Amino acid sequence: MPSFPILQRSSEEKILYSDRLTLERQKLTVCPIIDGEEHLRLLNFQHNFITRIQNISNLQRLIFLDLYDNQIEEISGLSTLRSLRVLLLGKNRIKKISNLENLKSLDVLDLHGNQITKIENVNHLCDLRVLNLARNLLSHVDNLNGLDSLTELNLRHNQITFVRDVDNLPCLQRLFLSFNNISTFESVCCLADSTSLSDITFDGNPIAQESWYKHTILQNMMQLRQLDMKRITEEERRMASVVAKKEEEKKRESHKQSLLKEKKRLIINNVARKWDLQQHRITNIATNQDGKDSDSQDHCQNDGSTISAFPEETGSLDSGLTSALQGLSVTDTHLVEVDGDTLSLYGSGALECLDRNWSVQTAGMVTTVSFTFIEFDEIVQVLPKLKIKFPNSLHLKFKETNLVMLQQFNALAELRRVDQLTVDPQGNPVVNFTLWKYYVLFRLSHFNMQKINGTEVTQNDMIMAERLFGILAHVASSELPQYHLISILGDARKKQFRYLLETKGKKPGIVNEENNDSKRLVGESTNRATLNYTTRDFYNEKLEEIKEKKKFCKMYIEDLVKEATEINMKNEALQKLWPQMFIELVRDAVMEIRNKNSYMKLCLQQITDQK
Repeated sequence: MPSFPILQRSSEEKILYSDRLTLERQKLTVCPIIDGEEHLRLLNFQHNFITRIQNISNLQRLIFLDLYDNQIEEISGLSTLRSLRVLLLGKNRIKKISNLENLKSLDVLDLHGNQITKIENVNHLCDLRVLNLARNLLSHVDNLNGLDSLTELNLRHNQITFVRDVDNLPCLQRLFLSFNNISTFESVCCLADSTSLSDITFDGNPIAQESWYKHTILQNMMQLRQLDMKRITEEERRMASVVAKKEEEKKRESHKQSLLKEKKRLIINNVARKWDLQQHRITNIATNQDGKDSDSQDHCQNDGSTISAFPEETGSLDSGLTSALQGLSVTDTHLVEVDGDTLSLYGSGALECLDRNWSVQTAGMVTTVSFTFIEFDEIVQVLPKLKIKFPNSLHLKFKETNLVMLQQFNALAELRRVDQLTVDPQGNPVVNFTLWKYYVLFRLSHFNMQKINGTEVTQNDMIMAERLFGILAHVASSELPQYHLISILGDARKKQFRYLLETKGKKPGIVNEENNDSKRLVGESTNRATLNYTTRDFYNEKLEEIKEKKKFCKMYIEDLVKEATEINMKNEALQKLWPQMFIELVRDAVMEIRNKNSYMKLCLQQITDQK
């Protein structure tokens, strides 16, 4: 058994300090045995080395117990002190709040400077007015229900990130949360529901560094009188109200933008799905047709399962945004968006937007036009409208537009101007051709393009393009008939072309050098103009017409061959029969004219009979 010192006071000390005993800074390691002092109301053990509370269970009249700055690790030995009103255990080594069940009259509980990680076992202290848990290891605040008399709560210098249950403290007036890890108002939003709170501190938290901090706190906690130990003025409240309204407007606008952004994502997802379905359908039709041509018994199997391989995009949305999106229509199959100087078109239905009455300001601002999930042949049909509606468009972007052959770039020549061209490899197989950029530079050389797919165009690129495709254009224009060539050219170049034809026969000396340069330049432009593009639909129509003509020509040729065969067969038969026939003819003629007089009479008779 450990030995405990026994406290003995002189009769003078007992008379002078009858209800209190101070033993601070006595280098005590244990609580001494105190006999004959049952009348004590105040006991002070400050600044000692006590590790355990003991030997005071007989002091049942004790009201004030101070054990500040000791080495106590556990709250114990207090179960008989039912009259205790003030318990000071600051700056010890306590890790858990416990063994306070019988201290129902406790008014002040000071546990600052310990190692407590959780608020617990205090719900029964309905008379507690002051609770000090500063400088502990708390990460959150909760489990405060039942502290109906609490007026002051000190939680400074902890690691608190969020606060709960404070709004359930009906008498709480002062809350000190300085120097914690609170970064958002949402983490302490329960404070806005407190009707009694008048003094609060957040200094030393990340939230206090935000520009909206003071205005947000004042707007949501109108009952406050002091913030961070400074009195709140009416002017500050008025400014907080104004700023809060602006913040609310920004928040609504941000929420609206989030909704629009998510709706845009859903629409683009629908457009992409429709595009993929269309491409699968075309692929399946082509596959089935190839199968029929190769083997009539080999059919391609196709069912709905081949079309369902498009995963849904999942966005990380909060519950409020998700519920708001439930009312959005996500059945749209096209999207038109103007963002700054860029007009973005998703889905073939978006091409109809070119028929709108665009304002001059909006149309003039658009310098980039982006096409996504639209067949290039459909885009070709609206290029004249694009040139008129958006005269300042200089940059064209194509993604998932089925650019599959170089010939399609010819259609862009009818635009007013193109400085940049971006062809995304996704959905545009043409970019797999090594020389596609050079062909674009050659065919659209009159635009003096600056960039292709973000890469600067150099003079060497232009020279290489001319070397590669110049002869092709010359051959194409040389082989065409004049009437066909004129029909291909635009009206603006017909006169120039006629001028070329008229000056073609003149002597070299008649045409001056300036006209020669003009002729050279016009000739190059004319050569390129012969490289035009026919859309797939128009080509299919022509193809049907060509098929009909082929069929007619085939039948006509077959009839001619059949007739020629019959003639040849007759000729061969005649050649075989002719010698014998000739002999018979000669013989009959000789026999008839052997008797000249009889022959003449016979002839005259035949003539007479005919009359």
